[in-house]
Amino acid sequence: MSFSEDEIERYARHLVLSEVGGPGQQRLKAARVGLIGLGGVGAPAALYLAAAGVGTLRLI
Repeated sequence: MSFSEDEIERYARHLVLSEVGGPGQQRLKAARVGLIGLGGVGAPAALYLAAAGVGTLRLI
């Protein structure tokens, strides 16, 4: 799984971090997350997960 030009630009800060890097961002892109509850905590959590590059978000 490789990154498009847009993804490289979007996730540039993640790719530079030694804790995440390319392999970590690829795992995030392939990840599936189910989030139950979109109230006070769930809504910002969904936003942060999407910004981090999680591949599939299931919002319940």
